[in-house]
Amino acid sequence: MSKDQLDEQMEREIKEDANMTVTEPVYVARKRWLLFGLPFTFTKYSIGENILTIDTGFFKKNENDCYMYKIQDVKFSASLLERMAGLGTITCFTGDVTDPKLELLHIKKAKEIKNYILDASEKARIRRRTLNTLNISALNEEVDPADFV
Repeated sequence: MSKDQLDEQMEREIKEDANMTVTEPVYVARKRWLLFGLPFTFTKYSIGENILTIDTGFFKKNENDCYMYKIQDVKFSASLLERMAGLGTITCFTGDVTDPKLELLHIKKAKEIKNYILDASEKARIRRRTLNTLNISALNEEVDPADFV
């Protein structure tokens, strides 16, 4: 590759990175009390096409972001009380340095959100071409292998 081609490629990647955080959240969920399923906690989960954000706290606010392409696996669990309240817990296993395991505790529509995170993370990895670095063999009929050359 020539220097001009490398510069063009780098410029394209910078523009893609800049566009990753612009999208609106697809799902916004709140952590809820387990007993009644009421949202009286100060934890908010925003799930977008490219980023997952967890906002916590009342006196001291914390915001934790994780890019979708870093999410490697997603687990859904629901205890008996959670099922009675129509809630569930999602655990995201990530390649993120700050939090290798993110938990979305006691949220409504948990199964739907879990499936969305799984699909969005796969699409984000394909867009960023990080499949090989995560050691995931996800080539199937939907993906053209020529895109990875």
